[in-house]
Amino acid sequence: MFLPLGETTVIDRIYAELEGLDRIDEVYVSTNERFAADFEAHLEDTPYDKPRLSVEETTHEDEKLGVVGAIEQLIDRERLDEELLVIAGDNLFDFAIEDFLHYFDRRDGPAIAAYDVGSRERATSYGVIELDDERVVDFQEKPAEPESSLVSIGCYAFPGETLSLFSPYLETGNDPDEPGWFVQWLQDREPTYAYTFETAWFDIGTRGSYLDAVSWYLDDDSLVADSATVRESAVGDGVHVMPGATLVDADVERSVIFPDADLESTTVRDSLVDEGARISGFDLERALIGAYTRIPDDQ
Repeated sequence: MFLPLGETTVIDRIYAELEGLDRIDEVYVSTNERFAADFEAHLEDTPYDKPRLSVEETTHEDEKLGVVGAIEQLIDRERLDEELLVIAGDNLFDFAIEDFLHYFDRRDGPAIAAYDVGSRERATSYGVIELDDERVVDFQEKPAEPESSLVSIGCYAFPGETLSLFSPYLETGNDPDEPGWFVQWLQDREPTYAYTFETAWFDIGTRGSYLDAVSWYLDDDSLVADSATVRESAVGDGVHVMPGATLVDADVERSVIFPDADLESTTVRDSLVDEGARISGFDLERALIGAYTRIPDDQ
């Protein structure tokens, strides 16, 4: 299931904004063959006209192209030669994409979106940016000792002429995975600029960061689906209980309970309980429970 965010999903939030921008003609949803059917089924159920699937020619984990390799293949596969906006699909940010594109229009070169995570310790997990005014003068991918706490968030705008540089970058043996390495290489060759914002950003790569995003989106409230069953239970802040889920004598805080999950006589904190899981008489904290799990397993 695509990660829910209230009544929408993380990726649908991006689709919806791109759908409303007249300057965006096509939206390519790039994924590998392993996940193609899931994305295709999801797109068929959305109201959006612009997104269409563009499938990488890989299946197995050891064949992954890396993010830069995937962009290069997309450029070649779709014969792209005009301005390109790239957004990581596990990204939740609170600036208007249109504002980012207006910023890009005012600069003579590539632009990246950047956010101050507030501490250099947190910055070690991301691509760290050093600026001279608004121009990128250094970029370090996951440095042990970052020079700042300003990081790239996985949103890039490239002029059409920059697209031809992806192939020589890869052909000379540079890192195909993290896009930050490409930005580091690029800023030595073309003036590259950073659009900074101060609202909200979540890199949804872990249980904790996803729950942070859900709490932010729900404004620390809770959301319980009409078809969910809640009896003799306490539903706290930052909780999303999805359709068909059942809570009986349960105490849930800052968690997401996926469809048809069943919780009985249990406490759940800071956890994800996936579809169809059944938990009885067992307390969870900072847990990630897989689909159709039974605890205890003799249920």
